[in-house]
Amino acid sequence: MAEIILRGRPIVSGRARGVALVSSKPLSFLGGVDPKTGIIVERGHDLHGKSVRDVILCFPHGHGSTVGSFVLFSLAKNGLAPKAIVNLVADPVVVVGAVIANIPMIDGVDITKIRCGDILEVDGETGLVKVCREG
Repeated sequence: MAEIILRGRPIVSGRARGVALVSSKPLSFLGGVDPKTGIIVERGHDLHGKSVRDVILCFPHGHGSTVGSFVLFSLAKNGLAPKAIVNLVADPVVVVGAVIANIPMIDGVDITKIRCGDILEVDGETGLVKVCREG
């Protein structure tokens, strides 16, 4: 089992461990994620049809309306939210959503070093992401 340590900036404190769901595209929670199912519905998105529930969601940055913060909160309230969020650049909409939903969040991370299916340990206190993968 190979381990890689990535350093970023802590945004929302907390710790989480889970499977990585990685996108190379920005994500909008408003209109991009169904708040009733947690499924990514944004047309043309590389994660279209995937669920954000109980994964470590890694994407470059958010985009879209400020209502996206409330969508992220609604996902958490309904048990459909990601365990943690890892971004290259923190978008204010995603930050506010992570804060009010109490989802650990880190930015400043080179997400190209993370693959879908990797096991990640996210530490929102220190800004460290431990990547564990076979081989």
